[in-house]
Amino acid sequence: MTRCIVYFHGTPGAPAEAAVLQHHAAAVGLKVICPDRYAVDARITGARYFQALADDIVQQAHGRPVDIVGFSMGAFVALQVCRLIPEQVASLHLVAAAAPLDGGDFLPHMAGKTVFAMVKAWPVVFKLMSYWQGLLASVWPSMLYKMLFASAVAGDKALARDPDFRDLIGGVLQACFSRDKMPGYLRDVQAYVSSWRHTLTGITVKTHLWHGDQDNWAPVAMSTYLAQALKGCEGVHILAGLSHYSALYAAAPQICALCGRDQGAL
Repeated sequence: MTRCIVYFHGTPGAPAEAAVLQHHAAAVGLKVICPDRYAVDARITGARYFQALADDIVQQAHGRPVDIVGFSMGAFVALQVCRLIPEQVASLHLVAAAAPLDGGDFLPHMAGKTVFAMVKAWPVVFKLMSYWQGLLASVWPSMLYKMLFASAVAGDKALARDPDFRDLIGGVLQACFSRDKMPGYLRDVQAYVSSWRHTLTGITVKTHLWHGDQDNWAPVAMSTYLAQALKGCEGVHILAGLSHYSALYAAAPQICALCGRDQGAL
């Protein structure tokens, strides 16, 4: 049976984002699965939510070891799932990881600082803004895309102009902000802004961190913090001249190569 890479997409995000890994994974004999997190009943929250995701991975992998990749805020979800099934995780790769906001002075250096501050202080306003984005995604998706990448820097600037990337992310945004997925999106964001740094002490799986040195969405200091907090961290791979999504594109083939090599060693 083919070994799996489990991909936790960013927020906003959708399973289609896993396409960034698909070709590279297939080249080394690996299958990519991406849990549809926002399809999980929004009434399932907290520990029950992460347990539902962990149970789904165990079922899809048929008990075999998996490699887990978490991108951006998906890194937060990946970490919580790893706490529940450490014996099944062969390796964990966090790309442009969003660390706990209470882990350091990160917020002033994040392009989304206003949004995160809103989630914490005025959650109802954030919810209304999100539904407005959902409306925009359905009637004027190109405008939502432009708004999202207005703050793009370094490698993300060129990537944002790429038609294939624009089509991929455009579809991701429409899926994420659809009426049936919106409650799941809100759950992820609200869970992320809570205090969760204490959960890191129990995570010992072999971990690699990948981060663009120009990332203005999740500053590179977040990976530095996680490297110190995670006992199983084997290093931080700094990607020069890259920002957020561009780091994901650069890290994807390297992650798949590492996972494929480890599979061959089993």
